[in-house]
Amino acid sequence: CKILRCNSEYVAATLHLRGPGRGAAFCTALRSYSLCTRRTARTCRGDLAFHSAVHGIEDLMIQNNCSKEGPTAPPRPRPPAPNAQGFESLDICDYEQSFLYKHGRPPGFQHCAAFGDPHIRTFHDDFHTCRVEGSWPLLDNDYLFVQATSSPVAKGSNATVTSKLTIIFKNMKECIDQKVYQAELDNVPAAFQDGSVNGGARPGGSSLVIRERSPGRHVEIRAAYIGTTIAVRQAGRQLSFSIRAAEEVARAFTEEQDLQLCVGGCPRSQRMSRSPRGHGRVPAETARALCREMLPVEDVYFQSCVFDVVTSGDANFTMAAHGALEDARLFLPDAEKLHIFP
Repeated sequence: CKILRCNSEYVAATLHLRGPGRGAAFCTALRSYSLCTRRTARTCRGDLAFHSAVHGIEDLMIQNNCSKEGPTAPPRPRPPAPNAQGFESLDICDYEQSFLYKHGRPPGFQHCAAFGDPHIRTFHDDFHTCRVEGSWPLLDNDYLFVQATSSPVAKGSNATVTSKLTIIFKNMKECIDQKVYQAELDNVPAAFQDGSVNGGARPGGSSLVIRERSPGRHVEIRAAYIGTTIAVRQAGRQLSFSIRAAEEVARAFTEEQDLQLCVGGCPRSQRMSRSPRGHGRVPAETARALCREMLPVEDVYFQSCVFDVVTSGDANFTMAAHGALEDARLFLPDAEKLHIFP
């Protein structure tokens, strides 16, 4: 069965194709991939990787509106395997390429965010507003540990905001040394705690990089070795966190690691209503007008914005909700799930 050869030729043909403009070339590569699988059908009939590839191609054809009729790309020469392990050791620090090579389809992804009060959008698209104070884990799995530290948004308020974020990228074989990133209010550095901007001196060190998007306000950390991207922002007097993680990475935890706000949301005892109550620091109508300028769709991001501005009296909280929505636009695997309505 030569299905792995089909997979690797498809990977080679699509590596340089990125973003929405890949269109015709991507469809050509898919048709070539489909042709390759049909040629191996007789010898691969009982192979799981073969059946996974066939179903994956059909799904990708539908998602990208590709016609089954049309040109097929000539296969590119297969890159030489670096050692006797063959495909298993090929680009081991490029998660997406390795996954595609092994499974014949791209990996799935999940999105989580924490911003404002804090409001949590979980990997399962649940949305909670939390009164959590102190330190709480957003993620705790085999690859990542992310902890958010919260403090009251204003004196005497039940609402809290994230004032500190700690992200630990755990040591991973050939790819990276363990790296720790820490951000606090008015200190959003564009480097890890040890001063480095990548995963260290290992062969795959460049598969973890940190980039500054807006000085002191917005950094992006790309962990290609686990197919994960993280954004950290400061807006007003709060920090926000957004992540796009490969499904396999997001699910890599044990029963003992059961408290993760990105997985289960806020514990019930810590959840708050987003309906502003009592006397806020800003009238609700004023807050709605401010939020409407940044967030024209009245979804939970809009509601969260109104809640935060009323509670804190700080118009900068409109930027927190807007930033979280922009990250969701980039990170969500399914664009139709961008807006959540209560």
